[in-house]
Amino acid sequence: MTIHPKYITDEDGKKLSVVLPMSEFEQIMDELDELDDIRLYDEAKKDKSEAMPFDEYVKRRLSK
Repeated sequence: MTIHPKYITDEDGKKLSVVLPMSEFEQIMDELDELDDIRLYDEAKKDKSEAMPFDEYVKRRLSK
């Protein structure tokens, strides 16, 4: 991925903020979302508790 940032700086040239084209921002957000999904999957695989079918989980959640 290639990004084209533009920086907002203070009087001393210190970078304060960054501006990106919307398409690049959306691509970064999509990739972060995918990384979060991978992290959650890895955490779930480490969990040794017993698995249950999704429809049973939904029934239990709705009955609370």
